[in-house]
Amino acid sequence: MGGVMLILLLCLWAGSMLVVRGEDPYIFLTWNVTYGTISPLGVPQQGILINGQFPGPNINSTSNNNIVVNVFNNLDEPFLLTWNGIQQRKNSWQDGVLGTNCPILPGKNYTYHFQVKDQIGSYIYYPVTAMHKASGGFGGLRINSRLLIPVPYPDPADDYTILAGDWFNKGHKSLRKILDSGRNLGRCDGVHINGKVAKADGKDEPLFTMEPGKTYKYRICNAGIKTSLNIRFQGHNMKLVEMEGSHTVQNVYESLDVHVGQCYSVLVTANQEPKDYYVVASTRFTRRVVTASGIIRYTNGKGPASPDLPPPPVGWAWSLNQFRTFRWNLTASAARPNPQGSYHYGSINITRTIKLANTAGKVDGKLRYAINGVSYVDPPTSLKLAEYYSVADKVFKYDTIMDDPPAEISEITLQPVVLNLTHRTFIEIIFENRETSIQSWHLSGYSFFAVAIETGTWTPDKRRNYNLLDAVSRHTIQVFPHSWAAILLTFDNCGMWNIRSEIWDRHYLGQQLYVSVLSPARSLRDEYNIPDNALLCGIVESMPKPPPYSV
Repeated sequence: MGGVMLILLLCLWAGSMLVVRGEDPYIFLTWNVTYGTISPLGVPQQGILINGQFPGPNINSTSNNNIVVNVFNNLDEPFLLTWNGIQQRKNSWQDGVLGTNCPILPGKNYTYHFQVKDQIGSYIYYPVTAMHKASGGFGGLRINSRLLIPVPYPDPADDYTILAGDWFNKGHKSLRKILDSGRNLGRCDGVHINGKVAKADGKDEPLFTMEPGKTYKYRICNAGIKTSLNIRFQGHNMKLVEMEGSHTVQNVYESLDVHVGQCYSVLVTANQEPKDYYVVASTRFTRRVVTASGIIRYTNGKGPASPDLPPPPVGWAWSLNQFRTFRWNLTASAARPNPQGSYHYGSINITRTIKLANTAGKVDGKLRYAINGVSYVDPPTSLKLAEYYSVADKVFKYDTIMDDPPAEISEITLQPVVLNLTHRTFIEIIFENRETSIQSWHLSGYSFFAVAIETGTWTPDKRRNYNLLDAVSRHTIQVFPHSWAAILLTFDNCGMWNIRSEIWDRHYLGQQLYVSVLSPARSLRDEYNIPDNALLCGIVESMPKPPPYSV
């Protein structure tokens, strides 16, 4: 009863009254998004803060929690947050991307309301508007397992979040001007770990503390905008236990490559001499390696950290080989009380194969990035709203790119891209990287089986090399230069879902698209109605609301 009263009080405090179900608790958050001065690399600059914090607040939730976040935009530009990796079952209205949501205008607010249904793991949220992510507005989002669901490792002594990323001192407005002028961003100015860099002057405050003999969980996410990172702990190994919502086979690593948008959970045991040690993040696949470090302090430890940092690996073949060691833990329970491996994805017939080839080129003399020759542009009306209000034909066309792009793509066109996918079909997507830089792709609304990454060009006979038993179910996958990656999944979550480059200059300049998965029955069993508080924009702004879905 006390817990229910607390929830009701929270409801009143948040300015709303909601139906509370005992099995699905609510978390209420009020976030004020503002500018403020930050200095991740020691250079003061304008950053984006949430409730005065950079990085933003960490959301600590449990499977099936309802999360209600009232976001007040105090910036001078439209703003929108996405919850990277949260599947938003039947509810793409809460995904927080411009294809599903109108942005929050300056001086206005919007309340997200979503459930972390049947999910566990480590995630991040971040801004999707303009280049805001380059100045902050991001944070960690963890989903703990319910107490009745066993976790395949003992409870750690503590649970820490590492948000590391590349950083540019110019700020988001200057970076956007560079991209709008048709130029490339170039190299980052540095790397940060939780918005800081150790100065190694003996005065650094620790990012984390560990008690000798105990084991700690670190949730490591690459919250940067374009650069893969290698993460390692000086003098300590890491045991990988979870990756983007899936328990993994618990291999031990000296270091891990974490690509943009990806999150891993590792266990680190404090089994070394009690003193200070560094956690280290270094850029990967860059001409000049940039490194940042932060202090991890043993309680009652004596002595500074050694200045000799463990070196990063060299080359992308090392990273490809590491990917091949990642395996799904088939015997661990998922968010539901059944083993992860109970879903036999390798025995399902593929109904459609879609190849997505990324390219770069010039349009009217300015740099653009494209998928299958088309560079995405956001229409004034969000795609999901256009579909819901039955005016999609006035906003976009379906299937404007081919499933099998030509070997040579010489021209780039600009338009919205929406693939029309049949509900509950099992689809194979091939990400084909025809360029010399590494790619990182994300699919919202789903997790997929990352069955292969290989060099060269994909052909159907490459399916012989797929991992059809224990590929990790995840939401982000990297593709190495002149290589391809294959994913398999069932499109059973109705809505409008974003396939995007996590490399944010490429995303900003068009390397993204959407997939539409519609319920033929227009039934609440498959998809929720538009929220009462949904922001409207474009041609639907003055239209009457369509009749709601029914059961």
